[in-house]
Amino acid sequence: MTITALPYVALLGLFFGSSLVASRFVVGQFDPATFIALRMLAASALCLIVYFLAGKRLPRDRTLWWRAGLLGAFGTAAPMFCIISSLQYLSSGLSSLIFSTGPALTICLAHFALPDELLTRRKALGVGLALGGAMMLAISGEDGLSGTQQTQSIGYLLVGVGMVFTSVMVIYARKFLRGYDAYDVGSIRIVTTAVVALPYSLLTVGFDASAADGAGVLALGYTALVGTFLAFMLSFYNIKRFGATAAALASYIIPIVASVGGVLALNEEITQTMLAGMAVIIVGIALLQEVKKPAGAWRGSLQRGAY
Repeated sequence: MTITALPYVALLGLFFGSSLVASRFVVGQFDPATFIALRMLAASALCLIVYFLAGKRLPRDRTLWWRAGLLGAFGTAAPMFCIISSLQYLSSGLSSLIFSTGPALTICLAHFALPDELLTRRKALGVGLALGGAMMLAISGEDGLSGTQQTQSIGYLLVGVGMVFTSVMVIYARKFLRGYDAYDVGSIRIVTTAVVALPYSLLTVGFDASAADGAGVLALGYTALVGTFLAFMLSFYNIKRFGATAAALASYIIPIVASVGGVLALNEEITQTMLAGMAVIIVGIALLQEVKKPAGAWRGSLQRGAY
């Protein structure tokens, strides 16, 4: 990863981390399936508004719709449902800490699937430490919620399944979608997620917003604008410009934002075990980051490499 990528990685971590805190607040007022459907419908509307204001034509490439549609269904809808559902059992900080296993898996998969993402000994050690930190948290049975007596393992299982979906689809996006416009891919991804989530919500839980108040609606809007529309566009931009490894490392910033935000806004807990797990993960991050200053022709290629 290059120094150029650091601000983009940090900003993406802030977007997703704060959105996790808002999401945990919202799932107290909406069923997860209903929340995801409304969130993605709002984000889809934002995408269409930008097309209209910018005078852009909607993409007509069938291959693009097929490939980006798969990314939306399996790289967004499926993991989002898993992560949002896990917030009913785990704190936003702990969910994001366990989810930090995902980038380690992504880096391992990238070694076999992408020729420019080789797994060095240093990275392998970092992956091992990151996985170890996440496993420490899972084995401890922590839930990060004040006043709870028993942790339900389903929360950990949901995060794990979501992690696998996300890691596989990060590699898929890098391999099959690099030649397309980032905004087109991101928009189709969001619209596809809404198309999948809406009927699923209506068929399984119906639509019930009776428990929602003004704060819940505002939090829903925040997750749609910042945690979905802006974050997903930036995520795909990072994958295309800086590579799968740099894009995945944003997930290590998310737990810090989510943990602090959860304590301040939702009365969640940060236990000694969580801090120990986070420390191990941070050491793994340090080993994964092979920072290089761009120079010469490579600097130019990074600046031009967005689209």
